[in-house]
Amino acid sequence: MTPVEFAVAAEHYLTGARLAEGSRRVYRIALHTWAWLLVGRTPPAGAERRRAAPPVLPLALLDGPDAPRRVAEAFATRAGAVGARTANRELSALRAALRWWCEQGWLAADPADGLRPLPAARPEPALTDAQVRAVLALRVPLREKVLWHLVRETGAPIERLLALDVDRLDPADRQARPGAGERPLRWRGGTARLLPLLIAGRSAGPLFLTDRRAPAGTPDGDRCPLTGRARLSYRRAAELFTAATAPLDPAGRGWTLHRLAEPHR
Repeated sequence: MTPVEFAVAAEHYLTGARLAEGSRRVYRIALHTWAWLLVGRTPPAGAERRRAAPPVLPLALLDGPDAPRRVAEAFATRAGAVGARTANRELSALRAALRWWCEQGWLAADPADGLRPLPAARPEPALTDAQVRAVLALRVPLREKVLWHLVRETGAPIERLLALDVDRLDPADRQARPGAGERPLRWRGGTARLLPLLIAGRSAGPLFLTDRRAPAGTPDGDRCPLTGRARLSYRRAAELFTAATAPLDPAGRGWTLHRLAEPHR
């Protein structure tokens, strides 16, 4: 039986798709974002985006002659708001769901078939030394201080830093024990000074934690056994950095977290 409503169809797809639990959550957020866009409304931002129930959207709106135009306009609106990289990632999630719905016979055709990912924007330059000093001098929570120093000092991908667990850290030698196939991860004085304060009293679980307890269904590996809080996501870490650096940015928009990494010399 064909679902009447977009969000219901999305849940059917997510249940049937071969996705890791973390990827399933990301896809759900992306598909809910599309529901807002496809009814001509602005999606919630930040934490509200993850908690807000999507608007009612009849699945039939994606199965008529006007559907390709509706999807294309929503994609253009989203790209203008968040940039090509995020919009392309969300388009990929929608395309995967649309293909699955077509296979089930719920849609006659893919209304996003004519859409192509947008070209990536030119890479943003690394922050200058003066800008980095200003960032690291900001009065922010300890969690952000440690993450930002690690980003600057290690040169490691931010995703790898957020995946660190407390029991893999060696603060005395300023390094994390690498997993199979990983390069050693070493840091300098800024991280070495702050890290013991962040992990005080914890011997296992994610290094970087959210402010709230983990929702039901969070994998044990992404939950702190002491506090019950979840692993901090890349999306949330990036949002926090951009918000904190807005006062330093002459344009007032804030900077992106990857610009904090030290450039290769």
